[in-house]
Amino acid sequence: MSKSQNETFEPYEPHDPYGPDTSVHTAETLPYGMHRDTYRPAYEAQAYLVTEPVPPRRGVSGVPQADHARSAREAGSAHDEDVAPEGGPAADVSGRGARRRKLRCVERPDSAVRRLLPQALVVAFLAGGTTAFVAEDKAIELTVDGRQRTLHTFADDVHDLLAEQGVRVGAHDMIAPAPDAELASGDAVAVRYGRPVRLTLDGTRREVWTTAHTVEGALDELGVRAEGAYLSASRSQPIGRAGLALDVRTERAVTIMADGRSRTIRTNAATVREAIQEAGIGLHGQDTTSVPPDSFPRDGQTVTVLRISGTREVREELIPFKTQRREDPTLFKGAEVVAQPGRPGLRRDTYLLRIVNGVHQKPRRETSEVVRKPRKQIVRVGTKPLPTSVVGTGNLNWHGLAACESGGRPHAVDPSGTYGGLYQFDTHTWHSLGGTGRPQDAPAEEQTLRAKKLYKRRGATPWPHCGARLHG
Repeated sequence: MSKSQNETFEPYEPHDPYGPDTSVHTAETLPYGMHRDTYRPAYEAQAYLVTEPVPPRRGVSGVPQADHARSAREAGSAHDEDVAPEGGPAADVSGRGARRRKLRCVERPDSAVRRLLPQALVVAFLAGGTTAFVAEDKAIELTVDGRQRTLHTFADDVHDLLAEQGVRVGAHDMIAPAPDAELASGDAVAVRYGRPVRLTLDGTRREVWTTAHTVEGALDELGVRAEGAYLSASRSQPIGRAGLALDVRTERAVTIMADGRSRTIRTNAATVREAIQEAGIGLHGQDTTSVPPDSFPRDGQTVTVLRISGTREVREELIPFKTQRREDPTLFKGAEVVAQPGRPGLRRDTYLLRIVNGVHQKPRRETSEVVRKPRKQIVRVGTKPLPTSVVGTGNLNWHGLAACESGGRPHAVDPSGTYGGLYQFDTHTWHSLGGTGRPQDAPAEEQTLRAKKLYKRRGATPWPHCGARLHG
């Protein structure tokens, strides 16, 4: 047998610090080109990310593997020339295959480490980035106005999450937890929108906000006692974002006094009249209540029913007239003449005479109508100075004549109405002496002056019965 056929690997050099390569396969190596491994690990597909050049693999003697193989081939060629006569070409081929197998099996362990190190770095880099990515991602359960969904987010707090999802909130909306609360994976965030409710509660109107979705939920949230109450909407009715108008009348205790009896009922009536009807009490004719029948009955209120009977009475009353006084320079001072007599007006009033629960009430005037307006009286007042005297009449007894004619009364009028005043002038004689109006309306001084003028004209003849008193 030639040397090339019996050639084997030399024992491992003791100076190599890595020791014998125990990972080398002992199976026969297939010739080149007979088998190709199509599997390619994922990390090898990423190997292009490593920018550091990979050093060439080295053989057993420290020479690069390509050079070592070339040297081996050259040595083999030279050796084959020596053994050709014995073995021929077949021996040459088998010798080369054996040398290839030897060269491939003596690769050093440090070469394998160098080859795998860049690939391990790539895998570590990708694994570290993936870990950081997963650490920032959070799974959050978000419920917006009853609609629930689970999502993944990188937001740090509730405010950032709502902004990221485009959820707008207002002053009347509820957010749980608070907007500045930090988020962690597995947290739950809820948003409930506020809804306006135009609430009329026991007659009082106001606008409130609620985050409840139904009328019943709104009543619970607002603290309204709904047992036995009247509701203008069903308790199960949903409340939209636009809100709704809700009328609530709670159950109240009302005491009703009627016909000498007292009844206490529980009612959600809207008016006192409805509460009285629920109590089985009727109102007839002029009957009424101690409070307005259309008012809202309050809790604990006592209402008295007033039984009313009675009639109406019409009365006419005079309206007094006013007097207007006007100065007249043609009349002597002290003289007053009625230029326009006054006339009183007339008013017709209707009074209600009532009996309430058997007691007579003070008449109450219901209507008043002016049938005739009053007419004012106009009086002329003299401003002309009186004459001092009439010649030839100063020593006569005018006081005695007046006492005889009229009893000394300036406004005296005889039973027939023809004569008047102190000296019982008729109207024609009075006017002929310069007097105006009626003699009984003139002052006593003027009447005496006119009597003296009449005496100068006719003597004592105008006073046939009392004329003798002038000289007495």
